[in-house]
Amino acid sequence: MNFPDPEVFKVMQHHTEQRRSLLERIFHAVCFEGIATAMIAPTAAWLMQRSVIEMGGLTVLLATIAMLWNIIYNALFDHFWPAHLVRRSAKVRALHALGFECGFIVIGVAVVSLFLGISLVQAFMLEFGFFLFFLPYTMVYNWSYDALRARVVKRRRQRVMLRN
Repeated sequence: MNFPDPEVFKVMQHHTEQRRSLLERIFHAVCFEGIATAMIAPTAAWLMQRSVIEMGGLTVLLATIAMLWNIIYNALFDHFWPAHLVRRSAKVRALHALGFECGFIVIGVAVVSLFLGISLVQAFMLEFGFFLFFLPYTMVYNWSYDALRARVVKRRRQRVMLRN
C-alpha cells in the first residue's frame, strides 16, 4: 500500500492554519472599526462643526457598513491571493488597502450625503478625508493583525507538537 508523501500533509496543515473562519473575520472587522471609530468620530465632529453624537452616529453607521464590506473584501482577497501563496509584502498590503478604500468610497459617499443632508461633492470631500486616514490605518492594522496572528498560530502549533 502506498501512502501519500508526508510533505502533502504539511502543506495541507499550513493551508488550514492560514484560512480564517467567519468568527475570526468578524473579530478582525469589529476590532478594526472599533479602534478607528474611537479615533475618527471626535475629529470628524470638530472638523465638520457638528455634534459628536451626530458624527459618532455617522461613524458607527459607516463602521457597520465597512465591517460588512471588510468581511466580503478580505474573503475575496484571501481567495484570489492566499497568504500561503502570495507573500504579504508592503506593495501587496498597500494595494490591498487601496482596493478596500476605493470600494468603500463609492459606498460611503451616498451614505454620508443622505445622513448629513449634504451634496455628493461635499460627501465626497469628507469621504476623501476619511480615505486619507484609513489608507495608512488599514495597512498598519492589517499588517499588525497578521503579525500577531502568525505568532498565535505558531504557538498553537508548538503546543500541539509538544503534546504529541
